[in-house]
Amino acid sequence: MSPYPFSAIVGQEELKLALLLNAVSPEVGGVLIRGEKGTAKSTAARALSSLLPPIRVVSGCPFSCDPASPNPECPAGPHPPDAPSGERPVRLVELPLGASTDRLTGTLDLEKALTEGERAFEPGVLAAAHRGILYVDEVNLLPDHLVDVLLDAAAMGTNHVEREGVSVSHPSRFVLVGTMNPEEGELRPQLLDRFGLSVEVAGSPNPEERAEVVGRRLSYEADPEGFAALWEEDERELSRRILEARELLPSVRLPGAMLRRISGVCSGLGVDGLRGDIVTAKAARALAAWELRGEVAEEDVRRAALLALPHRRRRAPFEQPGLEPEELDDLLSSGDGGPDTDPPGGGEEPDANRAGSGEHRFSSAGSFDPAGIEAPARGRGGEPGRRSRAVGEHGQPVGAREAAGEASDLAPAATVRAAAPHQAGRGREGPGLVLRPEDLRRRVREGREGNLLVLVVDSSGSMAARSRMSAVKGAVRALLEDAYRRRDRVAVISFRGQEARLLLPPSSGVELAAARLEELPTGGRTPLAAGLELAAETILREQGRGEGRRPLLVVLTDGRATAGGDPLAAARRLREQGVPAVVVDTEVGFVRLGLAGELAGALGARCVRLEELAGERRSA
Repeated sequence: MSPYPFSAIVGQEELKLALLLNAVSPEVGGVLIRGEKGTAKSTAARALSSLLPPIRVVSGCPFSCDPASPNPECPAGPHPPDAPSGERPVRLVELPLGASTDRLTGTLDLEKALTEGERAFEPGVLAAAHRGILYVDEVNLLPDHLVDVLLDAAAMGTNHVEREGVSVSHPSRFVLVGTMNPEEGELRPQLLDRFGLSVEVAGSPNPEERAEVVGRRLSYEADPEGFAALWEEDERELSRRILEARELLPSVRLPGAMLRRISGVCSGLGVDGLRGDIVTAKAARALAAWELRGEVAEEDVRRAALLALPHRRRRAPFEQPGLEPEELDDLLSSGDGGPDTDPPGGGEEPDANRAGSGEHRFSSAGSFDPAGIEAPARGRGGEPGRRSRAVGEHGQPVGAREAAGEASDLAPAATVRAAAPHQAGRGREGPGLVLRPEDLRRRVREGREGNLLVLVVDSSGSMAARSRMSAVKGAVRALLEDAYRRRDRVAVISFRGQEARLLLPPSSGVELAAARLEELPTGGRTPLAAGLELAAETILREQGRGEGRRPLLVVLTDGRATAGGDPLAAARRLREQGVPAVVVDTEVGFVRLGLAGELAGALGARCVRLEELAGERRSA
């Protein structure tokens, strides 16, 4: 079936421009496409490859060697100077979220090992994507073991494999295109920085434009070939322009004044490192070439910066990536990028790997340190999540090792690969495989220790005083900032009137939790027991999904209960369930009833006063 034509995409001009700049200059470094579902993210990415001029390759080379300069160490070579060659379209290779490391990097060729006893290399996704496009849908959900490999390949332009007696290196240079929905969680900073450009996309609010999108999509689904034929001339024109811009690009001049503007803007925005400067410069040159101009102008710098810098500027937790055009214009008009001021967001970059000890620390952001709150460990090496690496019995298979007499969790493919080269020497004659104990391999699994942070917030009438509720929201925000750094899942429950409500189901989108918190209504009676019971249900439901995250319950209340059942009985049930907890006592004034302390005792929890947290935040 013909792909949806790139030129038939309605609107989304910034998205299309970002992709076209990478088509003109692959050195720009790819595109990250952020946005809600149904905004043509995947459609545009898949349509790009059909616009690119075909490439010449050595015939039969699975590593796409260029006949003009073949890799002298190509695993399929060496290729002689007169090796047959031909043209083929540029590949768009998709990396599935559930792919194994072997699928990504390549591994031992089992067929040759079994039939010929030869240790040969079977190329993976990184070989197929060389000189093409590597597309990752929902890249923010990519398992960490794949992210690590992808980072290495993107940084070095080379894939190196050492396993099962195979040692192979081959070039792997590709345009990385990823799509993501921010509500499902953010991207690791290291991978985020590897994308040259980023674009925010959203559905059009214009009814006529939306109707046009739907109409074209229905026409395409009814007759893909006929629909593609309608746009064939437009597609040819785009391909011609890309080729013309590529030919012009080497001669496009970047004046020194424009280069200083770029560096000044990056400095003024607090962009770490120099990759932002380099990518902006490359994108500005590609933009000038796309518009068939021989010199970069200030408008090229402006448009390139809006694509290359929003995801690179230093920002605080919950601050969405972005760059306002007015802010950029101010920096450009200052000539050198503006005065030397503290960068937006300031502060030290969060270290996502410093956790994993089980402690829950909220230091400078919220000054909350319930040290020692830790759920009982289950299984060796911790449970899968995204807090810190844990190699053990749970998680994604990332490799294999010798079984050493253990017969559990065997890795069949790795076992066959270990035995395959020895079949001839073992006298194998029939179709069966001759296995020995030393061939057996066990899976190596890697997960992430992670927490499920359940926030239960009293929003009843006793909390309605503006200053008091503001302090509560500040404490919750501190908890969310720590969850943001550690990439924990968060659930938010509020209780007021006659019921408790799950404002946010367990999610890694803590930005959404912060937004729901700001909209939190107050008033009415205090059904504390209902809030605790809903917390227990939420934790049990999440544990039933088998993700193994360690729960941590944080209750912000003054301990009063004027509606519903017995909160102390509900608290004792949570304690029996083995849920570690912290109670933040929101009671204020000279006369205190101490009800939050009683609740903490029933939960087996630590009790922290709200004003203590507020005082620490002011002094931090």
